[in-house]
Amino acid sequence: MKKIASSLLLFSIAYLTIGQTPVNQKFGDGIFNVIAVDSSWSMKFGARFQTLFVGDFQVSEKEGIQEANSNFQVRRARLKFNGFAYSPKLEYKIELGLSSGDLSGASIESSHSSRMVYDAVLKWNFHSNFYLWAGQTKLPGNRERVVSSGNLQFVDRSLLNKNYNIDRDIGIQLRHHFTLGEQFLVREILAISQGDGRNVNVGNLGGYEYTGRIEFLPFGNFSSKGDYVGSDIKREQKPKLAIGISYDINNRAVRERGNMGSFMRNDVGYHEADIETLFADLMFKYKGFSIMAEYADKQTDIHFASHSDGSLTGDHVNAGTGLNLQAGYLFMSNWELAARYTSIEPAKEINQSIVNQYTLGTSKYIVGHKLKVQADISYTTQDRIDDHYQYRLQFDIHF
Repeated sequence: MKKIASSLLLFSIAYLTIGQTPVNQKFGDGIFNVIAVDSSWSMKFGARFQTLFVGDFQVSEKEGIQEANSNFQVRRARLKFNGFAYSPKLEYKIELGLSSGDLSGASIESSHSSRMVYDAVLKWNFHSNFYLWAGQTKLPGNRERVVSSGNLQFVDRSLLNKNYNIDRDIGIQLRHHFTLGEQFLVREILAISQGDGRNVNVGNLGGYEYTGRIEFLPFGNFSSKGDYVGSDIKREQKPKLAIGISYDINNRAVRERGNMGSFMRNDVGYHEADIETLFADLMFKYKGFSIMAEYADKQTDIHFASHSDGSLTGDHVNAGTGLNLQAGYLFMSNWELAARYTSIEPAKEINQSIVNQYTLGTSKYIVGHKLKVQADISYTTQDRIDDHYQYRLQFDIHF
């Protein structure tokens, strides 16, 4: 079945591209962009992949360098389709993942099928500045998670995102924006989702997830949606600032991180816990200089999963707080230097060590984020564990 689906997909792409002569289309604008003769639909197709090298090792005061290893991998490989159907007010987006990292995590909750579908969402501008989204897509959580993995300032996202983000889910979102005065922009988002994460197809396992977010942009919009793009690629000529606050409650969650992480299975099915997450973040850009800051606080009513008799299963909710600070400067040569500090403090009940990570990165943007080379080196310190070093080099191309 997978081979048939892949063949049909490739055939469709080939069919649509035959005879197409793109007009005013540059590198990074998509492989093709089609609009029906009667303007009843459109489709833009793009593809991207990231090739990554990772090397890491531990350093012990007694034994020196140990546990050194390195590897090459295709970190991500994605296909993206977007456009409108019937009316420009009804947009859609489909994103598929093809690399082993994209497809990992299949479980009985997803019928052991591949996790190919990342986004499959409709966006309806039904009235004025009101939009209704329906389908599977990113929840309005921390800013770094909503920034595309192809638009990051570093090789990959921070430890804050790895531990506390709320990722993608299936449901609906209501979005609205308005302006105060001449340029003070305010955005509001409310979301109701299944709460179990993407591609779970066995029904709702616990309760539902509710997310709210509000954003303030006192100096107006960034260029080209730059408040959700790493680095000041557009070199904002006036200071731009975005401040966001999100609150999420996952009622009766059955996974260690809410809608992410391992499922907390027990002898009667699943352990359930209410998980609340608060995010606060900001993005600032001006003439090549950029700052992004995030704070996360994830809490729960029950930290440890248990069986019906009260004995522990070994799973626990990944609760705690995190802070991520990063800044960079993009030179006129399109080389960028950036630095990041991340701190993770697990909840006291879990009895895990505080983690601090320091990262230095450099990037060469050949065609913005569409064609770039990025490298970074990180130093991670954690109580009771030897210091850890990691260096990464990544090539990113986006058609």
